[in-house]
Amino acid sequence: MGAQFSFDIVSEVNMQEVDNAINQAQKELAQRFDFKNSKSSIDYDLNAKKITLIADDDFKLRALKDILEGRMAKRSVSLKCLTYKTPENAFEGTLRQVAEITSGMPSEKAKEIVKIIKDAKLKVQASIEGEKVRVSSQKKDELQAVISLLRNANFSLPLQFTNYR
Repeated sequence: MGAQFSFDIVSEVNMQEVDNAINQAQKELAQRFDFKNSKSSIDYDLNAKKITLIADDDFKLRALKDILEGRMAKRSVSLKCLTYKTPENAFEGTLRQVAEITSGMPSEKAKEIVKIIKDAKLKVQASIEGEKVRVSSQKKDELQAVISLLRNANFSLPLQFTNYR
């Protein structure tokens, strides 16, 4: 029997990069002329993994989201990790929208990944281990095929491939 090769599929977010992106977005917000004398703000709660956007109106809320998403993309943070709630009215006629940062892989998503791998009829074994999916095979080519298959599948959360051995 030959060597067993494997890798892990995880969904993690680099919280330091998220923090850096939010700090850059806050600096840009302070510099932008169209946000002068407005009550707009971007607040970040690291422990709750929530970003709160507050804007004067719907147009400025969309502009705030664009600033935030642009900074996240420049810091290589996947926008799939952001889950936006519906905007709600806040104090003094402003709008508030909360974006939650999802990190980790829920069990139903892990089951969905395993099902996609099994449906591809590749000679690999996929098993769920906590918040990751371990894929193993006799051939590295089969593992490469699984990685390309999952990269082409449009998932609602960011996937990383780690521990390739």
